[in-house]
Amino acid sequence: MSNRYTHGHHESVLRSHRRRTAENSAGYLVPHLSGDQDLLDVGCGPGTITVDLAARVRRVTALEVSEPALQLARETATAAGVANIDFAIGDAQHLDLPDACFDVVHAHQVLQHLADPVAALREMIRVTRPGGLVAVRDADYHGFIWYPAVPGLDRWLELYQEVARANHAEPDAGRHLYAWALAAVGDASTGSAAEVIPSASAWCFATEADRSWWSESWAARATESDFAEQAREAGHPDTELAAIAAAWREWGASPGGWLLIPHGEVLIRTQ
Repeated sequence: MSNRYTHGHHESVLRSHRRRTAENSAGYLVPHLSGDQDLLDVGCGPGTITVDLAARVRRVTALEVSEPALQLARETATAAGVANIDFAIGDAQHLDLPDACFDVVHAHQVLQHLADPVAALREMIRVTRPGGLVAVRDADYHGFIWYPAVPGLDRWLELYQEVARANHAEPDAGRHLYAWALAAVGDASTGSAAEVIPSASAWCFATEADRSWWSESWAARATESDFAEQAREAGHPDTELAAIAAAWREWGASPGGWLLIPHGEVLIRTQ
């Protein structure tokens, strides 16, 4: 099965992705990084996490599925003056890389978009050196919690699940990461792993500034992004998408509004 990226690269999506840093999106990995490591960043997106990781290791290879997507990371690295990043195009489920060539392999919000996340984990393990780490983190959409209750957001979640699953994706990937990792480790083709360490963390949007930023991001995504186009292709009218956008803005304008986004995390230590 092929993969279709549910979010796409509309500016409303990129605004969200560019707020990601190693601290707010890879905190479970950061304590394990050192200046003598080579790191592969799978699905690097616009590269803000990549640049932060590059400051902590010897060298990073940033991987994306296409040249236009990879160019976003190049631009971020150039603007930050970071020179220890290489750039490559590739498929996470079929890495065109030799065995045991990285100390750390990192993927943030990637497995949820893949038709075969276990295959991708097997590949990540394969290219990791003995004693190295594979680090993956993904959100869990059904675990989103928001206040106040806005019925339009219930409809947004239903529609997002529908669109993502039509793309052979798993929007609730966070709760599956540990099981996927155990399945990948158990495959003899990857060798064995010393340990699989599950954890979890969350993003919280509650201040007026954060609510405004997040709600406007998703309001635009609901009507302008690739997600919106895919919803239209599935037969959902513009009036429905506009109502979802309005629901996001209603939540964003709510005093005391609060949103929690849970994430599953896994570290796999190879041997």
